[in-house]
Amino acid sequence: MNNPRQLCLWVLSLICASLAACTTASLAPHRICSTSEARPWSLLGEIRWQHDKQFADTPVGGLSSIDYDAGSNLYYLVSDDRSAHGPARFYTARIEYDASGLHQVRLQNARPLLSPAQAPYPSHRQPVPGIATPDAEALRVLPGGQSLLWSSEGDFSRGFGPQLLQSGKDGHWLREWPLPPELHLPSSKTQGPRSNFTLEGLALSQDGRTLWLAMEAALRQDGALPAAEHSGGPVRITAYDMGTQQPARQLAYLPDALPADLWLQHGAINGISAVLADGPEHLLVLERSFAPPLRFGARIYRISTRADASSDTLGQTRLVPGSYRPADKELLLDLADAGLRSVDNLEGMSWGPQLPDGRRVLLLVSDNNFNPAEVTQFVALSEERGRCGTGL
Repeated sequence: MNNPRQLCLWVLSLICASLAACTTASLAPHRICSTSEARPWSLLGEIRWQHDKQFADTPVGGLSSIDYDAGSNLYYLVSDDRSAHGPARFYTARIEYDASGLHQVRLQNARPLLSPAQAPYPSHRQPVPGIATPDAEALRVLPGGQSLLWSSEGDFSRGFGPQLLQSGKDGHWLREWPLPPELHLPSSKTQGPRSNFTLEGLALSQDGRTLWLAMEAALRQDGALPAAEHSGGPVRITAYDMGTQQPARQLAYLPDALPADLWLQHGAINGISAVLADGPEHLLVLERSFAPPLRFGARIYRISTRADASSDTLGQTRLVPGSYRPADKELLLDLADAGLRSVDNLEGMSWGPQLPDGRRVLLLVSDNNFNPAEVTQFVALSEERGRCGTGL
């Protein structure tokens, strides 16, 4: 997430610059027990990149999503660089892991995302009339593997709202998908999405027929941002029919309250940073929290996408308590308990190939905000076969 509030944290964060040392770790299995009947998870390992890592003559950073394309055996990573350090772009990478650990993340290519003019997007410092500078937060490879769908949080200061965009795998612009009216640029200070809290997560259903598009936080008219001991207003997650490329229905998700010890911290936030299909009728939801100067948290929840499991809020101008039924959420794991050296700004989530014994592998990536006190963090978790016990 790139936004003005991070600028005021820059000086404070420099004192933590030592955290950015490049580290590769294949850690001993660390079992993470869910509060549910779901299987426990083990940490395969993590890899950290220093903030000044370079690739294709540009710094690598701002990685806000990760997606695996089985056809090419490549991972796709989008950067939320607003053409400041290099052109708005995405990367392809190969990631190597096995039951003994996470061994390597190797970038293969970097491609610019092109504007409707079929040219690299202009920098927000040198904007071009009629073209929004994107703030890319999510990217998925579409069925068939020939094109990409990605979201931009918008360019509010210049009058551009959030966008859902389709590009070729070479980055050329194809089309813009329609958004529900309630997600458009706000017409007043009390309506619509908040700047930098818009289109944050994308997920494709297992059968490829449905796309899920998640906001980061509630619309202004739907409620406040999370506070201490008070969850935020409902966050809208919209389902698209992949055949028509039109919104089909929508569900409401209630984010966690901020931890009690964070509520006095100006700038503390919590919201959705990624979503991922989990079987035919469920989504994983990654909630990411932040408090100055550099305190991050992340939890993964599981929700049902069945039509009878929550209200359809599509077309509702305002969501007030009692007018809708939110999705029930089940905590799968808190990354604070995963055995990591620390939890950074985790924003991307993808399944990778299963291990030879059939265990699923979940991969996460963090956005370092091009900040020398943060890291680009890759995390690999394996889903265990047994239930939680006394640990390994």
